[in-house]
Amino acid sequence: MLEPLWDWIQINQGGATILVASSLLLLVASAALLPVAIRLLPTDYFVSRHRDRQPPRHLPLPLYVAYLIGKNALGAVLLVAGVAMLVLPGQGILTILVALILLDFPGKYRLERKVVRYPWVIRSINWIRRRWDAPPMEAPPREEKP
Repeated sequence: MLEPLWDWIQINQGGATILVASSLLLLVASAALLPVAIRLLPTDYFVSRHRDRQPPRHLPLPLYVAYLIGKNALGAVLLVAGVAMLVLPGQGILTILVALILLDFPGKYRLERKVVRYPWVIRSINWIRRRWDAPPMEAPPREEKP
């Protein structure tokens, strides 16, 4: 069963090396950056049904546009990394959640709340926050009415 994989690795040693190195880099990056991002979230981030989008205060338009582009680019990279971590070593679901927080798209907040409603996700988030001496996140209500 593993023979075709082994054959592919022998034929594509450079590609296999890149995959292994990328996997290790994603593991280290997620282990270092995810706790910081999760700690910085306000405790009531997932509680209210709607969130007011507030741009950074007092930024000139060019800086605000650069901020939006950078935030969404980082979110896109984290989303790809999180999906990869579903099969590679790393914290895939939490990385995807942080990516969703950074990205701007319609229905984003509803999707974030849906992901956080899984008990093991909020437990993982609160475990990380406890380790960083941050108060626990408030869980969103179980059911959302339109």
